[in-house]
Amino acid sequence: MSDLRSIACTTIVLLALVGCRKDIEEPVTPSFDFSTAKDNAIAEDYFNDMMLQVDLAATDNGLREADDACAPTVTIDLAATPHTMSVDFGLTDCTAANGRTRRGVLFVTFTGAYGDSGTVITITPQNYYVNDHHVEGSKTVTNMGLNAAHQPYFNVTVDGTITAPDNSWTASHHSQRVRTWIAGSSTPTWTDDAYTITGSGNGVDRNGVPYTISITNALHVNWGCPYITQGTVSITPQDLPTRIIDYGNGACDGTFTITVNGITVTVTIG
Repeated sequence: MSDLRSIACTTIVLLALVGCRKDIEEPVTPSFDFSTAKDNAIAEDYFNDMMLQVDLAATDNGLREADDACAPTVTIDLAATPHTMSVDFGLTDCTAANGRTRRGVLFVTFTGAYGDSGTVITITPQNYYVNDHHVEGSKTVTNMGLNAAHQPYFNVTVDGTITAPDNSWTASHHSQRVRTWIAGSSTPTWTDDAYTITGSGNGVDRNGVPYTISITNALHVNWGCPYITQGTVSITPQDLPTRIIDYGNGACDGTFTITVNGITVTVTIG
């Protein structure tokens, strides 16, 4: 069970790329169309939420607060190689305490403890829906050991798609990130943990427009704050200007800005 409980540390993975759930009013001209940024944010959010559900299942076998009706059935097999866990929300929607609905199964394999060099954790959704969006693909976290500065770091890969509730569109999302544990790795408590995130990705938005993603200034996440607090990301749709997402300079306020062609909108995470 110690290996499984060690997965709990991956809660920070969730915060690494938290997405925006607030709809953005889209301008009429393609240069100011925010569909790409929106679709990328939805994918980031849902794949991060997926990791959070695994973390919660790992730490308390699916037990939640009394007012959270969306507690899954959790099945663990530590005798299997790699170890396995299923997190089953059932065939019909359940509604979590925060209002988010889920149904379906998250299937997890893990080779060892989160903090052990070489451990690989893979999450695969099976008939899994969040707010009636169909989430497909996989998320893999690999412990790469220590970097040159003697800090633990992890490769995080997502390959997935999000399909609209009415099946009117599907957007793809692929990302390759390096998450570095810059504080707290040598202490037994999680409250001093902090990470930086670098990397890139690509996808195709709901309108069939390919785009690329690059973290231009490392993202910062800290234990105790459910948001990215610092860093910038550039998103470039094909044949359109780059959109710059700026998470600010350290405040835990759940807001960021999107700028394109000198026009900036502020978004608050829902």
